[in-house]
Amino acid sequence: MSILYPLKFTPTYFEKIWGGQHVKTLLNQDFGDLMNCGEAWLISGLEGQNSIVSNGAFAGDELNDLIETFMGDLVGEEVFNRFGERFPLLIKIIDPLDSLSVQVHPDDELAHQNGLENGKTEMWYVMNADKGAKLVSGFKRDVTPEEFEQAIKETKVEELLNYVSVQNDDVFFIPARKIHALGAGCMVAEIQQTSDTSYRVYDWDRIDRYGMRRQLHIDEALATIEFKKDTDSKTVYDKKTVNSTVKLVSCPYFTTNIIKLHEATLKKDYSELDSFVILMSVAGDFTLSYEGGDENIKAGECILVPNLIKNVSITAHEECKILEVYIV
Repeated sequence: MSILYPLKFTPTYFEKIWGGQHVKTLLNQDFGDLMNCGEAWLISGLEGQNSIVSNGAFAGDELNDLIETFMGDLVGEEVFNRFGERFPLLIKIIDPLDSLSVQVHPDDELAHQNGLENGKTEMWYVMNADKGAKLVSGFKRDVTPEEFEQAIKETKVEELLNYVSVQNDDVFFIPARKIHALGAGCMVAEIQQTSDTSYRVYDWDRIDRYGMRRQLHIDEALATIEFKKDTDSKTVYDKKTVNSTVKLVSCPYFTTNIIKLHEATLKKDYSELDSFVILMSVAGDFTLSYEGGDENIKAGECILVPNLIKNVSITAHEECKILEVYIV
């Protein structure tokens, strides 16, 4: 059996009614014959979208198959005991030329009641924001379910939403049950639970190329939404520290840090961590060095460091920003 090493994966690209071109124009990734790329899935354990290894001895193998084989050596003993053979996180890039639908995701409890494996808590790191870009994060005031249902019927949902201006490097934590929507011109890296369940509430009255409106999920959404005023839209963190690790978000489903390197090398010791580590470049290129070799990661790419590997070095060849993701 081959020895575990840091794994890279082949992205999967998805055309969306609201999708843009930045994955190609800013990140130099080829999404083929698609008209646009609304989402690039970089790492996924979702059934039917299981990521395929693109480097080394395991090239061509599916991620979840490797978890079945290597268990805790790959993902961490506690992570394996908790999540089993399905990789617990979905790592995406989302590029909206137009706004996404106003939507909400269930938490674990509601998901289980509906026959789903788990809910969907997520976070966004803004990789590129056009001038004037905004997103929706919760409500601008407390709202009753009855009031919101009436607003849906009268197409006045927009009047109740909390709009937040967005800039590069902003971070937003979106727990399950929080109503939200990414706005046009707001390309983000998304870290989320492994789930593709979204309940659409409002889709800006748009139609697709066939003259059809997308399906809404009003009943499911009304049973899911937390009808409270948003009070903590943006995550506050130290944006000035360089050549070190700064914490962004920590929740039961993932911890995400940012590492800003300016033509420097940072050594990382993960010996106290019982988890895989994902390193995703959100700007610039870097080289990951470990005892068995080196791997180069470009902007918009990521690499999965197995739990078995505890010491790595990260070298930035230019100004580089890296998301570091694991589970504790």
